[in-house]
Amino acid sequence: MSRFSLENEIRSTTRMDSSLNKGPWQRQRKALENSNSSLNASTGLGSAKLSFSAGGAGGGLKRLSESLIRKTPSKTPKRSPSRSGTPSRDGAGTPGRKTPGGGDRFIPNRSATDYEVSHFKILREGLSAVETETMSPTKREYQRVVQENLGADISNTRVLAYQSKPPSAPEGHSNNLKILYSSSKSQPTSAKKVTRHIPQVPERILDAPDIVNDYYLNLVDWSSNNQLAVALGAHIYLWNAGTGGITQLCELEGPEDYVCSLKWVNEGGYLAVGTSSGEVELWDVEQMKRSRVMRGLDSRVASLAWNQWVVSSGSRSGDIQHSDVRVASHCVGRVQGHSQEVCGLAWSPDGRTLASGGNDNILNLWSAAAGDCHAGATPSHSLTSHMAAVKALAWCPWQANTLASGGGTADRCIKIWNTSNAQLVSSTDTKSQVCSLVWAREYRELVSSHGYANNEVIIWRYPTMVKVAELLGHTERVLHTALSPDGSTLVSAGADETLRLWKCFTPDPNKKDTSKCRPGAVSSLRMSIR
Repeated sequence: MSRFSLENEIRSTTRMDSSLNKGPWQRQRKALENSNSSLNASTGLGSAKLSFSAGGAGGGLKRLSESLIRKTPSKTPKRSPSRSGTPSRDGAGTPGRKTPGGGDRFIPNRSATDYEVSHFKILREGLSAVETETMSPTKREYQRVVQENLGADISNTRVLAYQSKPPSAPEGHSNNLKILYSSSKSQPTSAKKVTRHIPQVPERILDAPDIVNDYYLNLVDWSSNNQLAVALGAHIYLWNAGTGGITQLCELEGPEDYVCSLKWVNEGGYLAVGTSSGEVELWDVEQMKRSRVMRGLDSRVASLAWNQWVVSSGSRSGDIQHSDVRVASHCVGRVQGHSQEVCGLAWSPDGRTLASGGNDNILNLWSAAAGDCHAGATPSHSLTSHMAAVKALAWCPWQANTLASGGGTADRCIKIWNTSNAQLVSSTDTKSQVCSLVWAREYRELVSSHGYANNEVIIWRYPTMVKVAELLGHTERVLHTALSPDGSTLVSAGADETLRLWKCFTPDPNKKDTSKCRPGAVSSLRMSIR
């Protein structure tokens, strides 16, 4: 019987055309009535009851839910208005925080990414730094022009693109607001400086037969009177840059003698000549005669440097002699500066420090003796960073206590020094032997000449030491360089027996000329030489 009663109850419950008088719903109804009665009693509603009609069970449930929502106090605090628009998983979120385009900005946009260029840049990333360092300025400029003409500049291309590029304007479109935006745009304070043209071919080539191919000698110098002195074997020739005339100054007397070094006095007019026999001769160029001979060194004089009326000379034995040309007993000081040949000498512009470089790979700094124009007995600093002979020396004319030095084949480096504390400022590997250095004041650059294996002249931007230009043409190592007195022309002398004049430093016409013309008066040195 129990089985039949259960079937009848299920049948009556599932009928759709009669009211729910039996079955589980009756138990749910009683439970809801009991819970509602207790809830109304606690909220002060009295003994009011909710009635269910026979055919409106759904309506009774709806009224019950509404009463619960309306009367039941909230157990959780209301959410603040700022959090009402928090993005949810279904995509609804705060309009102000919505990402443009409906996507995450950290997800790359495939349609805007060039995969071939990205793959190329990733493969070339490790080689770019090395190639940029070794690439010549001429090749770098050629690549830039090719990329610009072909529209293949990838320097600004990114490996990953996070947003699509804006569409280009249709052909023939004119922007009416262009004038408005252009007029309101602030104008730059100064116009962009145009890169100057540096000729890649020399302005003039002069023959230099029988020039001695010796790294340690100094055979070319340009005077303040615009005369270029060149030593060719035992002969010295003068080339007047103004007139183009060439004259022979002298010829050494000994059959085996040859000129080892040349140096003009700062005021011009007198030329100091170091010979292979250890003598230093002083020549009056205006009178075309020798004024005096200063002896004291027992080996060839490969380097010379002037400090007012004192000429310092370095010999193969490592000795440095200071000679006062005004007095009969010319030797005012002599020191053992190096263990091997002294191949580089240079006084600072203020005359307080003498730099000497030797074949012993040492760079010495000598402080001037108190009240004198010659160096003391011992060097103030001995710098041993170079790994080869130090011949190339040059003091910066516009920055005090700044010295540039260059090493030989085993070193190949240009080093910039702060001589006030003997600290190394920078070191640049030039990949070839450094033969000479000269500063160019007009554009504040440093010029170096090189031997094995490139045989070139390089212009460096200071202080970044970035290559500005490479001057090619010499077929053998470029041993000597000198700058014209106006600073516009550079002369390079090579072992290929040629002198090449490069017009690399033409003054900027927009730059105000602050140089003062020197009077062509006779110096006091001429009147005091004995």
